[in-house]
This record gives sequence, C-alpha cells and structure tokens, in this order.
Amino acid sequence: MELSLRGPYIELDNLIKHIGWAPHGAAAKELIRQGAVQVNGRPESRVRRKLKAGDTVSFRDQTVVLV
Repeated sequence: MELSLRGPYIELDNLIKHIGWAPHGAAAKELIRQGAVQVNGRPESRVRRKLKAGDTVSFRDQTVVLV
C-alpha cells in the first residue's frame, strides 16, 4: 500500500494510528517498543521516528510505502 504524505514527514506512532494498525496512540507506542514494527527492513523502537517519502513500514504481513 502507498500513503501520500501531507507534509515533509510523519511520526511512526501517528502513522500506525492513521492506517489502523493500532486503535489508539498507546497501542501504537507499545507495538513499536516491542519491536513489532520495521522501518526500511529493520526493527524500529523509536516511537517518534520521523518517516519521509521513500520509507517503508512493515507490521506482520502488511507494508506501507510513503510517497
């Protein structure tokens, strides 16, 4: 799936909430802290990681490409 950014970046926890991988911010943060989310093929533990166009985010069998 592709997601168009509205600004120069989106923070990882906000992205996870926005696309529905987590029902709320606390759940999104917990998924990230557990290492369940990958950014560009690597586990990411920084909740506020700034994602930019070209980054890919994966969770379980789902992937989002930021454009």
